[in-house]
Amino acid sequence: MGFGQGLSGLSAASQSLDVIGNNIANAATVGFKSGSATFADVYASSRVGLGTQVASINQRFTVGMVANTGNQFDMAIDGAKGMFRMVDTSGSVLYTRNGQFLADKNHYVVNAQGHRLTGYMDGDTTPQPIRVPSGNIAPSATSTVTSVVNVDANAVVIPADTVFSPQNANSYTHAFPVNVYDSLGNAHQLTQYFVKRTGVAGTASNWQVYYRLNGNPLPEPRNDANPVGLVFDAGGRMTVPAAPVPMTVAGIGGTDSPALPLVFSIDYGGSTQFGGDFTYNFTQNGYSTGEYASMSIAGDGTIVASYTNGKTQALGSLVLADFANLQGLKPVGGNAWVETADSGQAILGVPGSNGMARIKGQAVEESNVDMSQELVSMIIAQRTYQANAQTIKTQDQVMQTLISMR
Repeated sequence: MGFGQGLSGLSAASQSLDVIGNNIANAATVGFKSGSATFADVYASSRVGLGTQVASINQRFTVGMVANTGNQFDMAIDGAKGMFRMVDTSGSVLYTRNGQFLADKNHYVVNAQGHRLTGYMDGDTTPQPIRVPSGNIAPSATSTVTSVVNVDANAVVIPADTVFSPQNANSYTHAFPVNVYDSLGNAHQLTQYFVKRTGVAGTASNWQVYYRLNGNPLPEPRNDANPVGLVFDAGGRMTVPAAPVPMTVAGIGGTDSPALPLVFSIDYGGSTQFGGDFTYNFTQNGYSTGEYASMSIAGDGTIVASYTNGKTQALGSLVLADFANLQGLKPVGGNAWVETADSGQAILGVPGSNGMARIKGQAVEESNVDMSQELVSMIIAQRTYQANAQTIKTQDQVMQTLISMR
């Protein structure tokens, strides 16, 4: 029986060395999870055991170090709970912790094996392959312009009989331009001209605002015959207008590429008249079209596309999967596992919710192999192998002694 016991020990030690060698070989493999051999003794209705056997190969799903890469498509699961959900070309679902991704020729986010990363796209509750946008973001027409100004209380009053003209600098007090955008995303320069008029002494000060769009007067009712009036009280606070001023300009873009009428309002709320230089602070909510520039993943898994016009657009959310029994997953190579009856069904969720880990963009999770631990384990397995070989050698010597007896 000694030969069988020694042989079982040699086989078990050899398999343990195989596991250790595989761990060491994958010490630099992103997302790799190291394994360990578990042994069990063997009995067959006898007082003396029949040796040992490898009961299982367990994987350690501890978290590896997170390393920054700078690649816009790379991402790391920053915690123990969660795996990337992938689909291969046949539609089979796989799971991985390897966050090295790239965009293929069809604009899908894939790993080195060509498996597509999935997420909840466009509000869909069923995971779909994530696709990098390839077109332009749609423009947005300006609907609101906010102009918060301080007009100079000490400015010279311009007589009422002075006809306003942009070409005559003496016919206005202050001017500043701002770009507004039509429905096609074309920019149009809107210039506001502030003219100080005579007010009521000790009570209020009056100003008028004239407009030019691309150098042309606005149509009625905002033409030069009907400028917008601004009234300031003795404390420098604006009292009129009390609401945003509506504007409508049709015929934008001409006949070759006509745009919708430009309909927006100008809000002068918060403007002041103090004894100081003319200052202005304006915002407007329109923008032109922009080409796709890059993609990023937020900590909560939100997929954000950035465009050349400075705008961003949320495309959807990454989906992660977890299992009741990670040890039940079946490894299939390529840093991937598949679901089995022992693992249970995948529990899906977005990063940062339902206990799922958060995501760190432009980073990857390194292998969790502890090289020093593996080298010590290799020495132990080597000594175990040598000891089992020695038992076989000793049993052979005993047999030789028995055969040589007379």
